[in-house]
Amino acid sequence: MPVDLRSDTVTRPTPAMRAAMADAEVGDDVYGEDATVNSLEAEVAALFEKPAALFVPSGTMGNQLCLRLLAGPGDEVLCDAEAHVVTYEGGAAAAHHGIQTRTIVAERGLLEPAAVEAQLRPEGFFAVATRAVAVEHTHNRGGGALYPLDQLRALRELTAAQGIALHCDGARIWNAHVASGVPLASLGELFDTMSVCLSKGLGAPVGSVAVLSDAARLPEARAIRRRLGGGMRQAGVLAAAGRYALRHHLARLADDHARALRLAELIANPAVVDPATVQTNIVPLDLAAAGLEGRGFAERCRQQGVLVSVVGPARARLVTHLDVDDAGIEVAGRVVAAALA
Repeated sequence: MPVDLRSDTVTRPTPAMRAAMADAEVGDDVYGEDATVNSLEAEVAALFEKPAALFVPSGTMGNQLCLRLLAGPGDEVLCDAEAHVVTYEGGAAAAHHGIQTRTIVAERGLLEPAAVEAQLRPEGFFAVATRAVAVEHTHNRGGGALYPLDQLRALRELTAAQGIALHCDGARIWNAHVASGVPLASLGELFDTMSVCLSKGLGAPVGSVAVLSDAARLPEARAIRRRLGGGMRQAGVLAAAGRYALRHHLARLADDHARALRLAELIANPAVVDPATVQTNIVPLDLAAAGLEGRGFAERCRQQGVLVSVVGPARARLVTHLDVDDAGIEVAGRVVAAALA
């Protein structure tokens, strides 16, 4: 078996997770009658101390559902230029909702409050009004970067003062929580909406949860989910995997973070990746510093049994997860170092 470091989405359900799925109590979730889905939604809402949550098939659907709750056709959402919501979601905000997005170039994708303030467009100036700001925590294309809590609080204060909503693409919010020690409830209080993923670091096979700060908007959220094709029936077999992951795989994310740091140290090429910048489970590689292009580098690694993700002409990414142990990291470190050399 190759050492697969392309993404933390490649994990497979553990035997215990499969057993939880097989034993799940199910019903028709479109009617609100799936007890396992209802339990998962309540559990996630409670973790972030929010009044409502909604199980959805994917993080993209979670993000797009939340953005539509916050902005409508002809409105604007502001985010960073490398954000998942404008890079990897197929232009969904425009295609499905008529939402305009505008971006700010930010170091490692982390928006600075002063830069955001300079770009906010209020009502009444014959310009498209900014309805929401979206942040990504941790930041995927920023190499798993963490927002400092004070920076997020400053963004919340700024947007609240302007009457603008704040959304969090929390696909890897669990990694942020474990790496920073910031309680999930402290993160939850900062955002009007969140999309949190169960199928990345936590290792569930599918699913995300849209977390809402206004329970009165839950019927609208359900309607948007259905419009996007996310109305599922006996979804408890999927929700059970997410519920198991939350209860058993959250604390172990620290192992992934330690292995990512070890991997960066084994690569031993600070020009390509500085171990000091590896904060969570993503190891970004600047291949230009080694005079390499992405696809050729990835192919050399593949031939030696290590799979990596190419994210740009001269950029690659390694992601640790529960299916790669310490021995796999040692192998990957040697292979990547040799491919760089």
